[in-house]
Formats: sequence, structure tokens, C-alpha cells
Amino acid sequence: MQSSPRTPLNPEVLQGWSYFRRLTPLLARLHDSGCARDKAGNRKLHFDQYCALILLALFNPLTRSLRSLARASDLKKVQEQLGVKRTSLGSLSEAARVFDGGLLLPLISELAGELRPRATDPRFKDVHHILTAVDSTLVKTLPCLTEAMHSKTKDGQARYYWRLHTHFEIDRYIPVRIDATDPSGRDHSDEKDMLRQRLQADHCYVMDRWFAQFRLFNDIVHAGSSYVCRIRDNSSFAVDEQQPLTQTARAAGVVQDSIVCLGMGSKPSARPGHKVRLVVVAIQPHEKRGGRKGKTAGPPSKGWLLIATNLLDPPAEIIALIYRHRWMIEIFLSADGIRSGAHLRRGGRPQRQHNGRQ
Repeated sequence: MQSSPRTPLNPEVLQGWSYFRRLTPLLARLHDSGCARDKAGNRKLHFDQYCALILLALFNPLTRSLRSLARASDLKKVQEQLGVKRTSLGSLSEAARVFDGGLLLPLISELAGELRPRATDPRFKDVHHILTAVDSTLVKTLPCLTEAMHSKTKDGQARYYWRLHTHFEIDRYIPVRIDATDPSGRDHSDEKDMLRQRLQADHCYVMDRWFAQFRLFNDIVHAGSSYVCRIRDNSSFAVDEQQPLTQTARAAGVVQDSIVCLGMGSKPSARPGHKVRLVVVAIQPHEKRGGRKGKTAGPPSKGWLLIATNLLDPPAEIIALIYRHRWMIEIFLSADGIRSGAHLRRGGRPQRQHNGRQ
């Protein structure tokens, strides 16, 4: 809920002040950034103050508009707590062009480095890489703030989107990297290419079947990392070695654990250049969903979850558990309004973009 332009802001309802005790000294490093063209030395709104006001808006829905923020800057409590002066709507509007948002990245990295796992699952003790879920989502934003035009509606109106390529650390429950591209998938902005460009050592990349590409699997291994990836139900493979299932694995729904040769229909040079393990988990079958003409939906499930990985040592039920944790990134994208709030039908109902997969 946002306040009306005529409704007085009550400073007592504003919250989030405790966070600024840590953030204000950090943001102070940016105070003089963006002042190069201020030859007269009369700039009143500095980068650190602008960031503080934007954070105030994130903590308080009543101040989500620039006009409301300008009004909030009139409050004595806001001025004292954030170290800002009365700020005009024009200054706030100009700030997005004057200040370089890239300067925030080192500060964000510093804060992220202070985070520790809330409660590491002891069942992951045999996985020595950082569990990192990877996914992307389309985000609809105001046309005046975007550059990427995705498609047109039935009545011919343009739709504007960003695609956010997200890396999400499962143990710490935080996104550690988000890259914004246009949604077309051209010029190396495809999800698989974006991941390939951002690979790091000692990570276990947890992915859905859209990322199932043998060349990407090889690149992950060459980077000194591992992967747990769902592959398509109709994937072609030959079993090289069948591994026995424990009672624990069976209780977790695992019906097959084997070393396989993937891509039997492709040339040997195009197949994974390392041992691939396939863990198959029984799941609830479902039919293809989706409805509107011209819209794609995820493929149907036949009741089997095929998970490919180069992790050979952890028990099969742990591989299944790792993939299950991939849904943390789905929860994050939806809970933060990135996905569910980004795709609204006219009636206000969230609509997920499937992009031909689940």
C-alpha cells in the first residue's frame, strides 16, 4: 500500500532503522561518487544518501514512489537517521543517471561475505562443493526503464522484460549473482551461455532440464566444479554399470542408480567426456499444462525424474535431495516478487513463464 500524495507521512510507522547502523558507514564510501560535474559544489543529494532513501523505500511500502521519498526526506527523523537533507523530486529522478550503480557491487560482496549458513544440512557432508542453484526468469518493468522488447500482446501492445540470470547459494539462502540481459537469448544471453561465462571452481551447479547440454556439462567439469541436472524424460543413454540401491535410497523414491553413457544418438565427440551418473526418482506423473494459444508450457512428466551428475560418491538419496533443494531458487524468485509479481494478467493473477520447460 502506498500513501496518497496528500496523506501526511507518519514517521512513527517507518521501520528498518536498525539496519542503517551497519549500512550507513558502508555507504559513506560512496559519498563523493558522481560529483565530478558538480563544479559549483552545491550538490545536496549524494550517492550514499540516495542509496539510503532507496533502502528506506524497500523497508517501507508507504514510500515506494519517488514522490513519497521526496516527502519522507522532509521528516526530521529521516534526516537525522539517514543523514540526508530535504530532497526534491527532480533530484531523485536525476540520481539514477548521475550515480553509477556498479559501485555498489563491492559493498554488496562485502556484506554477502559476512553471511554464514543458517544451518548446513549434515546430509551434504560428502558434497565438498558450494551448492549453487541456477535459473533465470523474465521480469516485466516500466517501459521507460527497459531496453528489451520481448513480444506483443494480442491487441498489439509491446511487452517489456529483463531476463535475470540468477546464481543462488543454497546453504546461505542468498543470491550471489544476478545478471540482467534482454530476453531474446541472442548474442550469448541464452541461459546456458550465461552460466558458461560465469563458471567458478568448487561449485556444484544445480539445474533444471533446460540446462541439460553435454558441452555445458564438460565446461563445468573443466572449471573444477560439479553439477546435478535434471535431464529430459526422453534422453538417450546406455547403462554401463548398475549400482545397488540401499533401503534409504528406496525410501527416498530412488528407483535406479547407474553409471551411463549419455547421448547415444550423438557423435562420441559430442558426449560428456567424463563419467556420468544417472539417478532416477519416482514422482507423481502429470499432464502438460498451459492453456492460452501461442503459449508454451512445461512438458508432461511420465512419473520419472532423471537426474544426471558427475558426483559419483554421495549416496543416491543425497543426489535426489540436492536436486530437491533447487526449488529454493524458485521460492526466492517468487517470494521476492521477481517472478510472481512480474507476470500479471489483467485480472492481477500471477502467470509463470515456462519457456518450454518446467
